[in-house]
Amino acid sequence: MFKNILKGIQAYSGSLTLISKLKLWKYFLVPIIISIITASVIVISTYGLSDNIGNFISRVWPWDWGKEAFTSFSTILGAIVIFAIGLILYKHIIMALSAPFMSPVSEKIEAHLMGVEKHNHRNTTFSEQLWRGIRINVRNLLKELLITIPLLILKFIPVVNIFSTVLLFSTQAYYAGFGNMDYTLERHFKYRDSIKFVRNHRGIAIGNGLIFILFLIIPVIGVILVLPMSVTAASINTVKLLKEENRLNEQITRL
Repeated sequence: MFKNILKGIQAYSGSLTLISKLKLWKYFLVPIIISIITASVIVISTYGLSDNIGNFISRVWPWDWGKEAFTSFSTILGAIVIFAIGLILYKHIIMALSAPFMSPVSEKIEAHLMGVEKHNHRNTTFSEQLWRGIRINVRNLLKELLITIPLLILKFIPVVNIFSTVLLFSTQAYYAGFGNMDYTLERHFKYRDSIKFVRNHRGIAIGNGLIFILFLIIPVIGVILVLPMSVTAASINTVKLLKEENRLNEQITRL
């Protein structure tokens, strides 16, 4: 598991060079705009709703003494909860809406790595790629929320909250990596087969997603580079895995 997580992380090292070499930046323009708008809405919502959540939580404190301190703590906690849920929504929104733009990027990376011009893969339209992205990410969003909400509740318990934080971060990373890997898998596998493939290589997904999440900590630059870097890294790893398992489509036209 840890070896595969490391592989997922290492793939980022050559991402920027590969993007420039294959002239892929133009494909990222619309996804970057989607990313910036979505991130802005989430940050504004976190700032605006944290006080409301804090006041609501503070009602459980019945005493006058310590009321102000508990309200301040509740406001911070509310901001963390909203931001965590917002982060989940952010990544699934941008990955779903960016699917039609990221599929060509993944295909060009695959062709470059395989030394081929065309693949005999399943042909899909813009709308089909968008629907596939929405379907995968809605499915992942629901599963992630089922795991995340209990973990957020556990953060109220001292000591236990340390472990819940690690699990929360790992869960976010896994589903981020999942979405990035599916841009390549979409051409080779049907919906359920893709889910099974990522599950069998969850270490790669987590490694890719860890850097994805860390990128979002970087103001402005993070939301601009997160998709180009993470999708490129995921495509590199996914193609390698498919090749190792002899699961790439045959009948290719060589350069």
